Amino acid sequence: KTFKTKLQNLMLLRSLRSGHKLTRMFSQNSYDKYTTLRVTSPAEYVCHVELNRPDSLNSMNRQFFSELTECFQQISFDASVRCVMLSGAGRFFSSGLDLKDANILTSDESDVGRKALHLFRNAVTTFQQSISSLEKCPKPVLCAIHSGCIGGGVDLVTAGDIRIATSDTYFQIKEIDIGLAADIGTLQRFQKVMGNDSLFRELVYTGRKLLCDEALKIGLISSIFVSKDEMMKFALETCKVIASKSPIAIQASKVNINYSRDHSVREGLEYIAAWNMSMLQSEDLIKSVMAAVSKEKPIFSKL
Repeated sequence: KTFKTKLQNLMLLRSLRSGHKLTRMFSQNSYDKYTTLRVTSPAEYVCHVELNRPDSLNSMNRQFFSELTECFQQISFDASVRCVMLSGAGRFFSSGLDLKDANILTSDESDVGRKALHLFRNAVTTFQQSISSLEKCPKPVLCAIHSGCIGGGVDLVTAGDIRIATSDTYFQIKEIDIGLAADIGTLQRFQKVMGNDSLFRELVYTGRKLLCDEALKIGLISSIFVSKDEMMKFALETCKVIASKSPIAIQASKVNINYSRDHSVREGLEYIAAWNMSMLQSEDLIKSVMAAVSKEKPIFSKL
């Protein structure tokens, strides 16, 4: 009891020092501006981003890339969101790049050098930044995939944190069949996710379909579900569990997992040590200890 009382007093002191302010709840209106995405909040602290171009099999046009970037930047700073669920509307998760969008890979420049720089700045790097917005978002992104996940769809889900799929799902690195090398994330992230360089190169060079059973075997996805409804229920429950954890701990974990993936073990250890010099002073640590002692569920402040 003495230990618990001390923790409670310390918690109260920190609360008074920090001067907690009321923060807004999830504002649906602020997300209604998107047309290629449908954004909702199915549970407290959970945000559902749905690819919303079902008539074109959720293909990706310029507007989609622009809205995806803005949406995940907004989510990054939204204190009412702690976990994101990403899915696709209609019968396909995503058919990849919208080749019918006349402006997506064109330039009015006649000079080769200027045309190349235009495509580099206004197409390739813009699309790369858009896909990377999932990875840069400090909130975990769970990708719930069904049916076809082709080209840009593979770029998208490999930038997420968790991937689950329905039994009819297949993945296809299709860029090779339209005369280009995948350039917005697949070649950089896919091989790190699956860890099989030989198979990865086979999929890139042949453009063949990777069925869900094989995807599970190589670690691209973590679960398979018979139906989309079953998968979405699991996705929501998983997101609710993640959202119930300390947002300090969850976001710190994501940042450090991504950093460690791209750096040596020594660099990763030094980075987490520097990070936790401040994070270990968070009220979330005390709340978690108090909850463990009292056997109660901890309630964490918004971040």
